[in-house]
Amino acid sequence: MRASLVIVGAGPRGTGVLERIAANAAELAPGAGLDIHLVDPYPPGPGRIWRTEQSPLLWMNSRAEDVTVFTDTSVEMAGPVREGPALHEWAGLAGDAFVGRRVQGSYLRWAYRRAVAALPPEVTVHHHPCRALRVSGPREGRQRVWLADRPRPLVADLVILTLGHLDAEPDEEQAALGAYARDHGLVHLPPDFTADSDLTPLRPGEPVLVRGFGLAFVDLMVLLTEGRGGRFDGDTYLPSGREPVLYVGSRRGVPYHSKIGYRLDGAPPPLPRFFGPAEVDALLARPEGFDFRRDVWPLVEKELGYAHYHRLFGAHPERTGLGWGVFERAYAAAGDPAERAALVAAAVPDPADRLDLAALDRPLAGMRYPSHEAFQAGLRRYVEADLTRRHDPAYSPDLAVFGALLSVYGRLTRLGDIGPWWHGFFSYLASGPPGPRLRQLLALSRAGVLRFVGADMGVRAEGGVFRATSPTVPGFAVEARALVEARLPQPTAARSRDPLLRELYA
Repeated sequence: MRASLVIVGAGPRGTGVLERIAANAAELAPGAGLDIHLVDPYPPGPGRIWRTEQSPLLWMNSRAEDVTVFTDTSVEMAGPVREGPALHEWAGLAGDAFVGRRVQGSYLRWAYRRAVAALPPEVTVHHHPCRALRVSGPREGRQRVWLADRPRPLVADLVILTLGHLDAEPDEEQAALGAYARDHGLVHLPPDFTADSDLTPLRPGEPVLVRGFGLAFVDLMVLLTEGRGGRFDGDTYLPSGREPVLYVGSRRGVPYHSKIGYRLDGAPPPLPRFFGPAEVDALLARPEGFDFRRDVWPLVEKELGYAHYHRLFGAHPERTGLGWGVFERAYAAAGDPAERAALVAAAVPDPADRLDLAALDRPLAGMRYPSHEAFQAGLRRYVEADLTRRHDPAYSPDLAVFGALLSVYGRLTRLGDIGPWWHGFFSYLASGPPGPRLRQLLALSRAGVLRFVGADMGVRAEGGVFRATSPTVPGFAVEARALVEARLPQPTAARSRDPLLRELYA
């Protein structure tokens, strides 16, 4: 009987599994037959997120040089290295280009075909373009994977789930808003992958409340403006007349920070320094467990600060008041945030050169504007300043912090579920849109197509409409017949819409 492997999910992760099987095939089972069943309603390689059948206006959020599906000598693994081109090399593009998602989809499709071609003859790949419904079978022994389009199951010695982004049933708040919309003839679009959302109910010229200011919002902004025939002429937006008016807000009330538009010259900070494997081991060894805010965040905060000041003192010593050696010893010895803050205040004269993570996280905290129009101008100034800073190497400590964020993210994965706050904070600082997208946002604001609501945006369903307010502009409110939740569904097994995962969870 031939061995059988079922991989549920044929996107980048499933493709990566195939590539590793091909690379290790000689050692895994020389000469043995193997059937690999890929189960995914979307095309193998790109899968759902990177499928080539989506709007050409939607970009990747990573530079082309930062994307690859291949291994090199930097990868820690037991198997052999099988190098291949990064996206920019494969596509013949500049490394710092932000390309359309359809280009990435074509790259992944090519990588999938290359992985299949590299498999030995006795290994056969079967793609099933449908959904897996459930898995049954004994704890020890072959499993049965039931598919949506066939009466008999696939029999498997091993099942691998490479599911990626998943839809979720609405939580209590979203369910109530959806019910209110149905009862009153309104439009409510719950959290979703924006490229899959039906935006046709959002009518030209009508106000639309948008809750969420991250990458899902950027996609929504593009599809409802350029996607409806508008165009940008430099820093000016020329409407088509088919756009709705977007009133956007969020918890922070500001868009994610722009991608940094320069490279770090010289060596990066020596990380990890205060949050490395030993600190993670100590946290995991605590019999009583740990609390993220109390036990983990202080280590993360100190690590990010170390990266920032290492770069500031090394690259811009004229903006500091101490030698690096003196500062580093005092920083390492500082036992709490207040002590570190006092040290920084004494050693770094300009507040703009100090790392204030709380202020970065909530830039509108405590701010009040006298009118809605005053806030529009104020937030445009904020975005313009962010764009300027994120493209000015004089503020290269920002890029050092970006590297530290990546280092920290890798360590935190060992701690398991630490709650949603960290991922949101990381994305806001390190995974924001390319600079051109924020320049488009500014043009849309000046054209009146995009309006800012403020921080801690509240939405109430009352009087037959949705009503949005924010303490940033006291007394201001906007009413609309449409509400869009511009964010991805929160990862959840309990409320997953994927039938296989929900069945396993139950």
